[in-house]
Amino acid sequence: MRPGPSKPPFSIVPEKPRPDFQGLEASSLFCPKCRKAVPVRKRLLLILPEGEKFDYVCSFCSSPIGSKLEKERDQSP
Repeated sequence: MRPGPSKPPFSIVPEKPRPDFQGLEASSLFCPKCRKAVPVRKRLLLILPEGEKFDYVCSFCSSPIGSKLEKERDQSP
C-alpha cells in the first residue's frame, strides 16, 4: 500500500498575498432590497487605528450592502 501525499498537489490559498489583488474595489454587488446586482458607491464610515472602514451602498436605494477595511500602508521607501 502506497502512503498518500502529505500535501495536496495544488494550493487553494496562496501562501503570500499577490500584490495584484490587494487594491480590489467593488463596482457592483447584490442588493437584497432591490433583489439584483447594482452599482455601488463607496462611502467612508469610520477612521480606526488599524485603518479606514468604508461602506458600500446601493446606488438606487442607498441601503448598505457591504463594507471594507483598508489598512494603512507604509509610505516609507
